[in-house]
Amino acid sequence: MKKVCNVGEFVRVEADPENPGVAVIRIDRPKALNALNGQVTQEIAEAAAAASADPAVRAVVLYGGERAFVAGADIKEMADLTHAQMLEYSRALQNALTAVARIPKPVVAAISGYALGGGCELALCADFRVAGTKAKLGQPEIQLGVIPGAGGTQRLPRLVGPAKAKDLVFSGRHVRSDEAREIGLVDEVVADEEVYSAAVALVAKYVDGPAVALAAAKEAIDRGLETDLDTGLEIERLHFSGLFSTEDQKTGMRSFVEQGPGKATFNGR
Repeated sequence: MKKVCNVGEFVRVEADPENPGVAVIRIDRPKALNALNGQVTQEIAEAAAAASADPAVRAVVLYGGERAFVAGADIKEMADLTHAQMLEYSRALQNALTAVARIPKPVVAAISGYALGGGCELALCADFRVAGTKAKLGQPEIQLGVIPGAGGTQRLPRLVGPAKAKDLVFSGRHVRSDEAREIGLVDEVVADEEVYSAAVALVAKYVDGPAVALAAAKEAIDRGLETDLDTGLEIERLHFSGLFSTEDQKTGMRSFVEQGPGKATFNGR
C-alpha cells in the first residue's frame, strides 16, 4: 500500500507503518479540535472513497489525534445558515458520514478526547469504537436548540437502544468512556496513550481474512438492521450464495477438507 493514498488539507489517508493493509483516515484540524466544517466534510467523503476503492486497504482506522477525535460540527460556520442552505449543508454532511459507514472493510474509530455532536456521529459510522479513559462522547445539539443531524437520532438508538439514545439526545450530556462502554457506545476502553495502537490491533486481525466475504458480512448485518427479519434473511441468503463464485470460498473450503479449520490463506478475490 502507498504511504499516502489521499491527501487533503485537513484529512489524509495513510498506511499504518507497522501493519500492511491497515489504512488510517487521519483528521487533522488541530486549532478547531477537528471540528467538521464544509471542507473537512468533503475531505472525509473523499478519504472514505479512496479507502473503499483501494484493494490494498483491508481495514481502516478513523483517528483525530491525541487531543480530540472530532469535537463536533463547526457551529460558527452553520449558525447563520438559512433553512434552504442547511438543507444542502446537512445533505453533504450526512452523505460524507454515510460514505464512511459504507466502507466495505472493517472500520474502527480511535477516540481520544472529545467525540461530540458530529464527532460522535462519525464514530457511530465505524464498526467498532476504542476510547481513551479521558474520552467524552455525546450528542449535545439539544443545547443549541436543534437535534443531531448527521445520523445521531438513527445510528445511536440502533447501537445502544432507544431509551439510552433518548437520554443522551434529550439531555445533551457528555458521556465518559466508562459509561460509554457500559451502555455499548464504545467497545473497548484503554489508556489514552494506547488508543491508536489498540484500535489498529483490533482491525489488523481482519487484514488477512477473505475480503469479499468480510464486505458481504458487513453489508448483510448493516442492511439487515435497516429492514424486517424476512428481508434481512434474504439479503443474507443472496450474499451467502454469491460468495460461492469467489476464489476465497474455494480456497477456504478446500483447506478445511484437506487441513482442518483455520489454516486457509486468502487472496481477497
